[in-house]
Amino acid sequence: IVSLGEPMSKYTLLEELGRGGFGAVYKALDASTGQEVAIKKMTLQEEMSEELAVNEILVMRDNRNPNIVTYLDSYLVGAEVWLAMEFMDGGTLFDVLRAVYLEEGQIGAVCRECLQGLHFLHCRQVVHRDIKSGNVLVGMDGSVKLADFGLCAQLSPERSKCSSSVGTPSWMASEVVRGEAYGPKVDIWSLGIMGLEMVEGEAPYQREPRLRVFELIERNGPPKLQNPRQHSALLRDFLRCCLQADEDRRWSAQELLQHPFVTSAEPASSLAALIISAKQVQEDWR
Repeated sequence: IVSLGEPMSKYTLLEELGRGGFGAVYKALDASTGQEVAIKKMTLQEEMSEELAVNEILVMRDNRNPNIVTYLDSYLVGAEVWLAMEFMDGGTLFDVLRAVYLEEGQIGAVCRECLQGLHFLHCRQVVHRDIKSGNVLVGMDGSVKLADFGLCAQLSPERSKCSSSVGTPSWMASEVVRGEAYGPKVDIWSLGIMGLEMVEGEAPYQREPRLRVFELIERNGPPKLQNPRQHSALLRDFLRCCLQADEDRRWSAQELLQHPFVTSAEPASSLAALIISAKQVQEDWR
């Protein structure tokens, strides 16, 4: 799966961009082209991390789309897998939400771009399983792309549903929390939670411990806007269509792309000024 060769000579590591349970992501320079790239270094210790690394590489390599972060190459360096991908200079949507406020037309634009990526994945029977603002990357030009494919599941005619409980608690669909078999629509629930996150600044129950989150999701049903009257009927209906507890009543990515909240949204280019000002705020914090 990985390329042979010495990535140390091909890429110059510049700075660490972030780290998670898998390892760390760095900004790097491709020595031959001068192009900025992102390199995700994943440490292969447990059986699980090897599976995650292979999964991420295969999904990114085989599913190329304008709303999915572009895969460039991968290498095995000692006990690490290095995954090279396009560098998104706006950072994560999570970082943007910490710095600036999004208007409804901009929230709709982010949802549309993510739905285009999800529709593409779902048509190819791929379930992302970890949609949240930290896994959506943005560019200074307003581009929005899905990232972090380690937890993806590939469905097939033999395996039309998943069963393992993976994801990030606050964004997990009710059927995942209940331990039921589930399909691609778990991503739509998570997108609805991300919609709430864009409106409120954080996801519901985000500060609660894992088991408490599950308890609250089970007891309270789909989370709601704190002040529904402050928002348009279109936004409220869009979130309702995403956050249906019954998977059959929850809309698909294809259906949501036709929802008036999405079709009336701003163009993606309108996000550019917002992302630039978010970067400015982050610089000021430093």
